[in-house]
Amino acid sequence: MTGRTLLGPADHDLLLRLLRTPTAGPLEAGPEDGPARLWDAQRAYARAAGEFGMRVVHHAPPPAGCLDRPDVPAVVRRTAAADPGFLDAQPSLVLRLGPALPPAATVMCNVHLDTVAGQEPVTFDGRRFTGRGAVDAKGPAVALLAGVRAAAAAEPSLGRDTAVLVQAVAGEEGGALGTYGTRPLIEAGHHGRLNLFCEPTGLRYLPRATAAMTARITVDGQDAIDDRPDAGHNATVLLGFLAQHLAAALDGALPDGRVCVAGLHTGDRHNRVHGSGFLLLNLSYARTADGAALERAVAEALGTGLRAFAERFGRTREFARTAADAARITRLDWDKRGLPCLAGADPWAEALLADAGVPRWPAGEPAFTCDALWMADRPGTFTAVLGPGSLDANHAHAQGEFADLAELEDFAAAVCAVLTAFTRRTARPTDRPADRQGSPV
Repeated sequence: MTGRTLLGPADHDLLLRLLRTPTAGPLEAGPEDGPARLWDAQRAYARAAGEFGMRVVHHAPPPAGCLDRPDVPAVVRRTAAADPGFLDAQPSLVLRLGPALPPAATVMCNVHLDTVAGQEPVTFDGRRFTGRGAVDAKGPAVALLAGVRAAAAAEPSLGRDTAVLVQAVAGEEGGALGTYGTRPLIEAGHHGRLNLFCEPTGLRYLPRATAAMTARITVDGQDAIDDRPDAGHNATVLLGFLAQHLAAALDGALPDGRVCVAGLHTGDRHNRVHGSGFLLLNLSYARTADGAALERAVAEALGTGLRAFAERFGRTREFARTAADAARITRLDWDKRGLPCLAGADPWAEALLADAGVPRWPAGEPAFTCDALWMADRPGTFTAVLGPGSLDANHAHAQGEFADLAELEDFAAAVCAVLTAFTRRTARPTDRPADRQGSPV
């Protein structure tokens, strides 16, 4: 955006170090990922931030009670219950530039240092970084610090009359949805009037974040041998029928939501009728109230599907018992639900972003789910998602993940421009000395 070089050799080295530090989230990490070293990654990040005056105001695991809530995804609760050290290995870090000012004089930037599973070769050829987290989101994390550093150098009142918070969190990937990373920090008051969540958006600010809910439809019936398939309940046929019925019934249920008919599992033996199994549906929505409407729609569609199955197969030889008992042996549970959506608007903040040269995400282009949803409905704040690159074009979550140095430079420049604009619009004359002292660790 500016042509300036904001990321120097030390920033390149920091990013390479972060890329080589395994931080795969515990909800999906495999043996090949090794133990997550989030503490190490965050300490390295804090040291780099401390070199230009940012200081640590929080570095700790989340409180145990953060998981005792109905909207915590079931996979999080199951994983934590199986591992007593789960939360201790999932710290989050908060850095501050400047004094503890009110949110009205503060910009908060959130970036996650956990990654998806699957290690990738770490390289840098002078133009492109590759490695797991290069674009999602260790590369943006390093560029963020470079942008804060440049803004502090350009505008002396930043860090004196206005403050910057940087959250470097765990628990974004793997379906955790920030329930033990970002949310506890937001609820502890670590946010500002302007809040930027670093995810790949092609350097367009996105003031929306969808939420998602996961339905689990379980059939709990009786197995049978292949010689007498009529003697048992055929979960494969029942769930297969329901998958197609629900796909048709829920298609377009919300104009700006999506329905993903996901995993179906009953068994893998050819000489057996599998009486039990489950089907997963993942449903996104763009308004918080639509979540409850989707719950009702799924329940109603399941009811009509079970009745249609009973009518269709009630007089068949092999599936009559399954048809007769379908409603009794089938249940609907929710692995994830009740999450809020972000849909913000603030003419002051949006004019600031426009003046800083940051374009708006097109209104007709779908949003996506990220931790920004935890800033929904917080008065006196504006929240947007902003970052370099693209989730698909930069192969986030896939083989060959990369971030080009030019993209990171542009993001650092955008952060610098936004912080400078915020400070010049917000700062008050003061005689207080800049508060940029303190050890980061």
